[in-house]
Amino acid sequence: MLRVTRLTDYATVVLTALAARPDAVLCAADLAERAGLEAPTVSKVLKPLAQAGLVEGFRGANGGYRLARPAAAISLIEIVEAMEGPLAMTECSLDDSQCGISHQCGVRANWRRINDVVADALRGVSLAQMLHDAPLPSPATPARRIDARLAGP
Repeated sequence: MLRVTRLTDYATVVLTALAARPDAVLCAADLAERAGLEAPTVSKVLKPLAQAGLVEGFRGANGGYRLARPAAAISLIEIVEAMEGPLAMTECSLDDSQCGISHQCGVRANWRRINDVVADALRGVSLAQMLHDAPLPSPATPARRIDARLAGP
């Protein structure tokens, strides 16, 4: 099963808490309370988010964190990559892959294509959109599918 790590999930929750109060500077304890997480966990996710330029921190008595950009300008791929590094479904999905069998492998092109589809899907959802529940498809409306064509032999 493919899934993001728990810390990436928590980072998204923390960022949505910040996005809900775009003009406020919130300390880690406030963010923890709003996100329903432990304060050490919030502190742990804020560091890579700040390093990636997604949040900015302020020191002092009224210090804390706020989004570095509007929530609509932050995509899910930025959050995932801030927490986990470059998106790669497989080792060979990375541009600088050191795979020892790439010269004889027939699946690399397909894994890269799949990787690109997932990256595009994450790129297409903003943090602002994460603030609101996406409507569930009605029984009369089929779920949206993302078609991916696999490379031929």
